[in-house]
Amino acid sequence: MWDAQRIENFESWEVTMDLKNLIDPATTVLVTMEMQKGIVGELSGFQELRSAATEAGVLTNGPRLCEEARDSGVTVIHATAVNRSDYAGSIVNCRMLAASKKMNENGSGIIEGSAGAEIISDFGPEPQDIVLPRLHGLTPFTSTSLDQVIRNLGARTIIPIGVSINIGILGLIISAVDLGYQVVVPTDAVAGVPHEYGQKIMEGSISLLATLTTTEDVVAAWEKS
Repeated sequence: MWDAQRIENFESWEVTMDLKNLIDPATTVLVTMEMQKGIVGELSGFQELRSAATEAGVLTNGPRLCEEARDSGVTVIHATAVNRSDYAGSIVNCRMLAASKKMNENGSGIIEGSAGAEIISDFGPEPQDIVLPRLHGLTPFTSTSLDQVIRNLGARTIIPIGVSINIGILGLIISAVDLGYQVVVPTDAVAGVPHEYGQKIMEGSISLLATLTTTEDVVAAWEKS
């Protein structure tokens, strides 16, 4: 987990903006990335990732952020990954997706309608949340309605939480910046594997793309709104 000094050392230029205004509830959404039982929950086949999420604080800070977002009027969107039982609409074209398919075939994983595909209950979904599953790929914006949904909500800032910094979170952030959004990352609500490598990606890449903060600072900013 990053402390305040490390965040200060790797801030992007946008951090000079007031955080309260940057994450104004009227123009902000919170996007959870693959917070599913078969990915980082009790049914996870990715035990190293689950451990990293636990160590980083994702499984405790994430639900708190979701709750505070709802209380502040911020829409929570759950970006999930699922596969049909017949794998229609999905393709295995990299090692990551091959590993996921192997787990599906072994009876775990994220087959549509299975327990593993469900969102971890501490994160939701609540009736006001939006769930956007995808059948293909590794990141949530490509060929999904996520961008249009966020624009229709009138949002300009995205707060991503979840896993993994290695691929999904990094891809989400790059796509969001390319699409013109501001991105604010609570560093204690995202994780990568190994944990130390996730921090290197945060320092070397994400710090150049997003405003880095903490769960506590996001909650404090919303409480002042």
